[in-house]
Amino acid sequence: MKQLTATGTGQTVDEAIENALKELNVAKEKVEVSIIDEGKKGIFGVFGSRPAIVKLKVNINPMEEAKTYLENVIAQMGVTADVEAVENGKELTLNISGADIAKLIGKRGQTLNALQYLVQIVANKYSNDYITVIVDAENYRMRRRETLENLATRLAAKAKKTKTKVVLEPMPSFERKIIHSVLSEVEGVSTVSDGVEPNRHIIIIPE
Repeated sequence: MKQLTATGTGQTVDEAIENALKELNVAKEKVEVSIIDEGKKGIFGVFGSRPAIVKLKVNINPMEEAKTYLENVIAQMGVTADVEAVENGKELTLNISGADIAKLIGKRGQTLNALQYLVQIVANKYSNDYITVIVDAENYRMRRRETLENLATRLAAKAKKTKTKVVLEPMPSFERKIIHSVLSEVEGVSTVSDGVEPNRHIIIIPE
């Protein structure tokens, strides 16, 4: 959890608080306010005046922020869905459920992967320690894992039979990791990742 602070000044305490809130970009109910100086109007509101000074402190829960961000993005996409958060140490899994889930998954999980990437950025913006975020929808990740495992086994057999390299389509690092893991236990082939993100892909090499 990261703690953010901001100091605000203004002609009144309320104005000083509003100025500090703008800097923090958070809602007033999330902050703890400390009044450093209530200020002074001075003669005729000018001579001898002193601005009000406040200090705002907010403790931001990165996992709550990540969940809220994902809910807002889903709503902006015009999809009605529920998001369940499961915390496990420094890992956060956000499970999405609803009627129009296909729109959130996209072709081969591309939309879901993009959402996961954005949510992970938000979570780690507010965290002192790195948080791993997994965004799933109706157990798509499990089904995709099974698909990748079957694909890896099938293409490894092809590479061994033809004695030629097999180049897979680009995929995110966590999906490449599944391919590498499955084929590390298959004799007669090895795997390497090649290319630059987002076009990094796996090559299956017959030995």
